[in-house]
Amino acid sequence: MPEAPPPADEDNDDRRIEELSDRIASLEAAMREATRPYAQLVEQLAQFQGVVSKYFRLLDLYQKHGVISVDVILPEVKDTMSREIMRIVMDRPGLNISQISEELRTRTGRSSRRIVKARLERLVEQGMLVKNGGARSTSFRVSDRVVNKWSEVLGLH
Repeated sequence: MPEAPPPADEDNDDRRIEELSDRIASLEAAMREATRPYAQLVEQLAQFQGVVSKYFRLLDLYQKHGVISVDVILPEVKDTMSREIMRIVMDRPGLNISQISEELRTRTGRSSRRIVKARLERLVEQGMLVKNGGARSTSFRVSDRVVNKWSEVLGLH
């Protein structure tokens, strides 16, 4: 015996449910679209907060130490000459021993090429500086480790 067709009310109910489902889906899509700019704004505010936080960190370092220098970033560099050599290499990467000695003499009024060479080699051994070039033309630059440490201390990492 064939099944009887559903009553008209059941058909009507199914159609209403389908219409409501479509309306709900449309409302959900409209809400997603309407809230997208707010989500972007929240993301931009979080980025801005990060920048402001880094700025205040810099101000705090400056207030505590009066300057953001090698002494603050690399406290393990103890002697004055080595700190000044680090400043020179940071200011002017790629200098050789003679150029560093000359710059040191300009800044401090004294310099011995032999002592500068020994300090440079110690700084290379400590991982503060990197030697570039060969035996005839060796120059120096700050190591990636030191650059990363600066970035961490300044809050850029």
